[in-house]
Amino acid sequence: MYVLELKKGTFFSKIIHFYCKPYMNAQKLLLNWYQINKRDLPWRNTKDPYLIWLSEVILQQTRVAQGMPYFLKFAQTYPRVQDLAKASEEDVLKLWQGLGYYSRARNMHHTAKYIAENLNGVFPNNYFGLIQLKGIGSYTAAAIASFAFKEAVAVLDGNVFRVLSRFYAQNEPINSSLGKKLFSNLAADFLNHKSPDIHNQALMELGSLVCTPSKPNCVDCPISASCLAFLISNPENFPSKIKKKAPTTRYFNYFLLKVNKQFAFVKRPSGDIWQNLYELPLYETENPLNLAKLPVSLLTEPWFRPKHKPKLMYNLKHILTHQRIEASFFEIDLNSKEMPLVEAQWFDKSSYKSLPISRLTEKFFDLLYSSEGDVPL
Repeated sequence: MYVLELKKGTFFSKIIHFYCKPYMNAQKLLLNWYQINKRDLPWRNTKDPYLIWLSEVILQQTRVAQGMPYFLKFAQTYPRVQDLAKASEEDVLKLWQGLGYYSRARNMHHTAKYIAENLNGVFPNNYFGLIQLKGIGSYTAAAIASFAFKEAVAVLDGNVFRVLSRFYAQNEPINSSLGKKLFSNLAADFLNHKSPDIHNQALMELGSLVCTPSKPNCVDCPISASCLAFLISNPENFPSKIKKKAPTTRYFNYFLLKVNKQFAFVKRPSGDIWQNLYELPLYETENPLNLAKLPVSLLTEPWFRPKHKPKLMYNLKHILTHQRIEASFFEIDLNSKEMPLVEAQWFDKSSYKSLPISRLTEKFFDLLYSSEGDVPL
């Protein structure tokens, strides 16, 4: 029995779960609760693996309220995997704009093309086949396999980790190698094999609506009577995590190059954040840029014109998961004979909106064209 392998479980939890097997009754209570309390979400009203996959990719690192309009836009614009496969990457990134973690969109587009071209537009109907696809990890593969095909595989997302760590009073860090293996075993053991699709969705819904990170609503929890963390009165002590390193700080210096009411955009290279998105010409430094003493390397940039003094417009902060961006935006006026950057594309106030850009760049232009500070370009 799995409880004999729990390294950090209390003796009390081992005895209770070994002999009483409270999860058996908890499965039934969980499903009954879900049928009454589940939210009416569009991806729950289909067995189409494409739409389920679409929702799961969008909802990674994204709240339901934020992801819902994106799901509806993608489902309407690309109703079939073949439609998404035919789209250009630029169009996909533009529709994705604002969600962040753009590698999700690029991987999704790549996989759509693979399915359309190599699998005749048909998704694999099992976990093993799904996890072979680019951008589909263990959680997403399990979600599609169980929701679309009723395969008896357990899902493990943040909500499920939290519910299980409290239910079993397990404090092994959920982001450790041992923790991932431990909770994978617990999730599989707790799984209702007769209704894996409903069980998985119910467990995720419970974590989202009731067993929340702070101030969990244990009074309304259908399985609190069997929850060891509730019984020992400390559910908020679970789960535990290994603390991550503090995010690194990067200094981005953007230059708004203006020529005849147009300004230059360049595409970001691969191998870094915001790959293939468009932005203003960028010069990155290790510290804030000193306008009184510009670095020689900046002066040699092909788009920089030393005789034009940059004018600071805005300083913005942008927080990513592992990075903190300190961004400064400078303005440089040029004349028509100084049109720099062969690889640049030139846009005006209205036409730039067709480009896929980062949220940071979007925030800059929102400021630039705000009602209080509209800058004529």
